[in-house]
Amino acid sequence: MTGVLLALAASLTWGFSDFGAGVASRRLSTFVVAAGAQAAGLTLVAIVVVATGDAAPPWRAVAWAVFAGAAGVGGLSAFYRALAVGTMGIVGPITATSAIVPLVFGLARGERPSLLQALGIALAIGGVVAASVERLPEGRRIGTGVGLAVVAALMFGCSLVGLGRAAPDGLSWAVLIMRMTGFPLMLTVAVLTGTRALPSRRAALPLAAVGVSDAGATLLYGAASTHGLLSVVSVLSSLYPIVIVVLGRLVLTERVARGQLAGVAVALAGVALISAG
Repeated sequence: MTGVLLALAASLTWGFSDFGAGVASRRLSTFVVAAGAQAAGLTLVAIVVVATGDAAPPWRAVAWAVFAGAAGVGGLSAFYRALAVGTMGIVGPITATSAIVPLVFGLARGERPSLLQALGIALAIGGVVAASVERLPEGRRIGTGVGLAVVAALMFGCSLVGLGRAAPDGLSWAVLIMRMTGFPLMLTVAVLTGTRALPSRRAALPLAAVGVSDAGATLLYGAASTHGLLSVVSVLSSLYPIVIVVLGRLVLTERVARGQLAGVAVALAGVALISAG
């Protein structure tokens, strides 16, 4: 029961974090939002590492964590921009298909997916296609932000691979190194693109909440994986897009067509099968 509660808490926290980032990205530069969130998350994880007193990981784990951090920066940039310009109820579920990337990585290493995972891949891809198409009076078109959401899913998947390789040598250290990699990279991009790197005082608190929530959700997921079956925990923690869909509808009054809602449901079902297989 502890693992289930922790996984649900991680999913809920990720959902609120991503929704907050999407709202902030509609008023501020994507790079400002991402850099601010990275800084806040870095502070939280550093406190956790100091408090736990875990030993530093070996260089191999450090390298994987750096890779995860760099990929995560690319994913966050694309994801936050997609949330800013697209429909959150569509963007969120598409990024959840990032679970396909670790599966492909496993195949390259000689692993073979189960029948459930194969079915999940097919459902996830079909769901993304259905959720991506908007019906307009003049015809159909790919929804705004869908391309960015697909890029974000690929990058997040790469980040999950890196985190998965680094975490066995210390989860808190892996997350800390990811943040130590991501924050300066995002800050550098913000400066090079001429973006004002520091948000206003009024915007700083919401960005801090986004970053702390994101880092906290990652740590909650890591804790959940040590208290329950990974197949169950991974399914429950992948439900965060539902939070984004609900908040997008309630707070932003976003309208999502029935066909797109069906695509969202199918994509989430695919993610669940991939994780459960």
